Amino acid sequence: MEFVHKPVLFAETIAALDVRPGRTYIDGTVGGGGHALAILQGLGGQGRLLAIDQDPDAIAAAGERLKDFSNLSLARGNFSQMAELAQARGIGAADGILLDIGVSSHQLDDGARGFSYHQDAPLDMRMSQQGPTAAELVNHLAPAELAGILLRYGEEKSARRIAQGICRAREQAPITTTGQLAEIVRQSVPAAVRRAEGHPARRTFQALRIAVNGELDRLTEGLAAAFGLLNPGGRLAVISFHSLEDRIVKRQMAQWCQGCTCPKDFPVCVCGNKPKGRLLYKRGLAPTEQEQRENPRARSARLRVFEKF
Repeated sequence: MEFVHKPVLFAETIAALDVRPGRTYIDGTVGGGGHALAILQGLGGQGRLLAIDQDPDAIAAAGERLKDFSNLSLARGNFSQMAELAQARGIGAADGILLDIGVSSHQLDDGARGFSYHQDAPLDMRMSQQGPTAAELVNHLAPAELAGILLRYGEEKSARRIAQGICRAREQAPITTTGQLAEIVRQSVPAAVRRAEGHPARRTFQALRIAVNGELDRLTEGLAAAFGLLNPGGRLAVISFHSLEDRIVKRQMAQWCQGCTCPKDFPVCVCGNKPKGRLLYKRGLAPTEQEQRENPRARSARLRVFEKF
C-alpha cells in the first residue's frame, strides 16, 4: 500500500528536533513516514524512535517503508495515548516529540475515506477507521447540535442555514455520500458565498472531520502527554493547519513558558511559578512562499517548538 503524504516545513521541523545518535524520539503522527525516516537516519542506528498513528493504512505503509530500521517501534493508536504506548514498549522519556496535526494527503486523496468534497464517496471521515462516521452525525444529530459543530469547529457563518438544509434533506433520504453533503451545503448557503473563491462546503467538511475524530480534545491530551514524557532539554515540535489547532498549541506552550503571575506591585514573588521551558520561535514558523507554491496545502501550516527546562 502506498501512503503518500508530503511533509510540510520538513527541513525546519527536523532541525528543530535536534536529532542526535543515542537519543529517544516519538513521532506521534507517522503518516507516510517521511519525518520518521529523517529521524532514523539522524540516529544512525543508535537511539530509538517510537512511531505512532491511529490510521491502520499509515502503520502498514510506515512498517514497509522503514522495515530496515531495527531501532524503530511502531504503535497503532492516537498520539494522546503516547505515554501508555511508550511505557508498553519500555520507553519512559523522550528527547524529542513530533506532532503533525490534521488530515494527511493520503486521507484527502483517497476518495474512499470520505474526507474530501472533491470526490463522491461514502461519508466516513474516520482517521482510525473505527467508531461513528460523519454520515451518522449528519443523519442523527439535532439541528442545534449540527449547527454548533459547524460554528465551533468550522467557524462557519452559515452554520444554522446549513444545519437546517441537512435536516430537510435527510427527511427525504439518508445522506450517505460526500457528494450529497457538498451539494446540500452549496444549496444552503447564500448566493454570494457560492460565488466566492473556494468550495462552500470546505468549513462544513472540516468541522465534521474534527467532530468525528475528536481532534481538539485529542490535541489537548496529546500536548499534556508529550510534556510529561520530555526529558530536560527535550523538544516538542507541533505542526498545525488551522487556527483552532494553532490556538490550542500556542496557548499551551505560552502557559508552560509563563513565570511569576504575582501582581506587578508585589515586592517579592509569592506564587512560586517558574517557566517550564522556552519557545524556539516566538511566533512560530510558516512555510516559505516557494513551499506554498509547490504544495498549496502548506499555506495554512504553522510550526511551533517548545524546549523543556
